[in-house]
Amino acid sequence: MRVGIVGAGPAGIYAADLLTKDETLTASGTPVSIDILDKLPSPYGLVRYGVAPDHPRIKQIQGALHKILDKPEIRFIGNVEYGVDLKLEDLQHHYDAVIFATGSDRDRPLDIPGIDLPGSHGAADFVFWYDSHPDVAPDWHVEGTSVAVIGAGNVAVDVARILAKDADDLLDTDITDNVHRGLRAKKITDVHVFARRGIAQGKFTPMELRELDKQAGVEVIVYPEDFDLDDASLAAIEDSNQIKTNVKVLQNWAIRDPRGEGKRLHLHFLHRPVEVLGTERVEGLRTERMELTGDGDVRGTGEFVDHEVQAVYRAIGYLGSPATDLPFDEDRGVIPNDGGRVLDLDDAPIPGVYATGWIKRGPVGLIGHTKGDALETVTNLVADRDGFAPAAAPEPESFIQLLEERGVRYTTWEGWQRLESHEESLGEPQGRKRVKVLQREEMTRIARDEA
Repeated sequence: MRVGIVGAGPAGIYAADLLTKDETLTASGTPVSIDILDKLPSPYGLVRYGVAPDHPRIKQIQGALHKILDKPEIRFIGNVEYGVDLKLEDLQHHYDAVIFATGSDRDRPLDIPGIDLPGSHGAADFVFWYDSHPDVAPDWHVEGTSVAVIGAGNVAVDVARILAKDADDLLDTDITDNVHRGLRAKKITDVHVFARRGIAQGKFTPMELRELDKQAGVEVIVYPEDFDLDDASLAAIEDSNQIKTNVKVLQNWAIRDPRGEGKRLHLHFLHRPVEVLGTERVEGLRTERMELTGDGDVRGTGEFVDHEVQAVYRAIGYLGSPATDLPFDEDRGVIPNDGGRVLDLDDAPIPGVYATGWIKRGPVGLIGHTKGDALETVTNLVADRDGFAPAAAPEPESFIQLLEERGVRYTTWEGWQRLESHEESLGEPQGRKRVKVLQREEMTRIARDEA
């Protein structure tokens, strides 16, 4: 069985791994051959370009993904963009089944006045910049001395931490020189994080939260007047160790004596952003004080507070992008599906077409949740296999021939290992594990071993 997977992040790689180990296929003697395609010359998706550089523990997941991509049944083909180099009919011609694992790569919009002012940014753009994504401009001016981050999840916490962090503390990571220069030039003294709901409704994990308080020269400040616990909050604390830990950490920070550090990271709860202030560019953020309603939700109090900030970063969630030739749910940012079976406009499954990961379920859950999600999709794919229209050109070489006929400068697994070794060699003189290659063209050239 030939399977093509679009997207070489954890979702796509885990799906490939599960296909190679599926007991039903093994018992029936059905061999599997899998191509994992990605629009970037490199694999790993958001593990490489979405995880903060000072999170080496999470980036170590690449080691496990590397072992999967090393399997003989799996072939990585990079620098191939679905919708540009290939369409659905091309994949259906060469594969018995296709899985879309394209993730979520856009910021969820925030519809408030002033959100489009210069100095107002989406978190995804900032994250891709400090992670040196090759499709993002290399220069970023970090504006102002006081900035706002909107959101109460791990991305908001990451963005706030990077904004407050001393740039030199990132020199032992894989950041590129342009990112270090951009962060070193910042003049930020205060970072304000705004959460619409209460302390028991935060979506960040305890590990991410605690890291805010482990930065030299940065003091985390929380405000007792923002603390409130209703019946739903108390029930959530009892039901979840994560929430219980978060609340305890925040309460301890609220009652401790100030340390007088040079930079301050403020956590504001029960504040709903209602307007970005300014005329020519961001000059402030107006929030409405909220109150808990007893059922875990909040309502406005009619009391408004203006905060003087020179930049706003919204981190209220990601959205997937539409995939050519497939239906798309714009509100949820996902490909409509039932258990991973992609649905057409009449809600009927499209034979042989599947989805997994964030493009399937939305941007919720940690990387580990992707395994269970992939299992559901792969199980349904295997169950449906007798109904597939067989690929007209299933030979692995025929797909490569198609790319070459179209002039696609594709990269391979061997090419990625060549690029990986090059990045490690860039880091050696500086005593660093690796330094990323920044430009897509250079990445492609090195991976393809071109002069």
